[in-house]
Amino acid sequence: MGNLAHQPHHQVSSAELDQLQQRFSHVRAVSKAICAPLQIEDYIIQSMPEVSPPKWHLAHVSWFFETFLLKPYLNGYRPLHETYDHLFNSYYQTHGVPFPRARRGLISRPGVDEIYRYRSHVDQAMGELLAAPPREHVGEIARRIELGLQHEQQHQELLLMDIKHILAQNPLHPVYRSDLQAAPRRTLERQHWYDYAGGVVEIGHAGDGFAFDCETPRHRQFVEDFQLAERLVSNGEYLSFIADGGYTRPELWLSDGWDLIQQAGWHAPLYWQRDDGLWYEMTLGGLQPLELDAPVCHLSYYEADAFARWSGARLPSEAEWELAASDVPQHGNFLESDHLQPVAAACAAGAPVQLYGDVWEWTASAYLPYPGFRPLPGSLGEYNGKFMSGQMVLRGGCCVTPATHIRATYRNFFQPAMRWQFAGLRLARGL
Repeated sequence: MGNLAHQPHHQVSSAELDQLQQRFSHVRAVSKAICAPLQIEDYIIQSMPEVSPPKWHLAHVSWFFETFLLKPYLNGYRPLHETYDHLFNSYYQTHGVPFPRARRGLISRPGVDEIYRYRSHVDQAMGELLAAPPREHVGEIARRIELGLQHEQQHQELLLMDIKHILAQNPLHPVYRSDLQAAPRRTLERQHWYDYAGGVVEIGHAGDGFAFDCETPRHRQFVEDFQLAERLVSNGEYLSFIADGGYTRPELWLSDGWDLIQQAGWHAPLYWQRDDGLWYEMTLGGLQPLELDAPVCHLSYYEADAFARWSGARLPSEAEWELAASDVPQHGNFLESDHLQPVAAACAAGAPVQLYGDVWEWTASAYLPYPGFRPLPGSLGEYNGKFMSGQMVLRGGCCVTPATHIRATYRNFFQPAMRWQFAGLRLARGL
């Protein structure tokens, strides 16, 4: 999950700096709160190459502030340990040589206490920088802090994704938190559809407020008339796909997807288990009976595409999704709802529901640059542009996305085989 900020240049007031300091303190505290329920042994596990140990996340987001703010702008700043620049660099090749991603679980030292000391060291120095930023660089400092905060919010979502995957490998089905908010009990009605007129539409960020560079520039696209499903696909509906031989019918699958499920032996979404004829799902609240009316989650792009094909429908393009979502309030089941799990849809009110929150929605669109896209110069230009190959776009945020981190133009992206993220689907079709 990597992107880069584009914001208009303007003079930064002392009130804006104070607000940045407050937001900095809040965002940093949320990361610590996410890790508070962990046992010390949980912090170091790397359950697959794509998963990072929780303590690495805590260190890396601190490295980001140190590398792109403290070292260039805080006079006299001294790193806590010079080697951290190598250990906690994620993928910035123009900055240095990153420690290999697949080996992060081998970094037993520095220990967890030392990682938290590193965070405190960076936080204290950031307080000094914000208290007296160099006047000639204050605009750039404010932009980089905003980017750093958005970056840490991305890692808060990644932390919960990775913690869930780590705990799911344990046959004891350990509970991350036993005090999560209970999901509302709702019974779904049959799926409804909404019509949208096509034509030349504009998508992408318009330039007000924060956005990552991949959301820009705003541009025109042609969209045919289409229909969009009222709500997300549910677990019960996905069970019907499984019962109808969905994982055994090659005509439903893209070639790469069919090869993948044969090799990996997939027969259900990630974290589903069947015991004595009943389905269960591993959650951050432990192993739970499958909630049939909740949105199906932890699907790869290939599984989402196969289900859509089986349904006689398709996945929406990202332009279709953005057109539908642009006039919808950005309310939903986010991190702050404290379910940390998708929940069943509320009754519709004349428009699609669950466009924001619950699960990231796979689209049919490849993750490619918008016309006129330009990454920023320097190492920060690596944040996003170099990942525009072999990935698909997801929209809308999920149940572990911070609510202030999402907007209609936000483009998430994953490789089509990945499914440890909170990803599901909404159906679309032509008129």
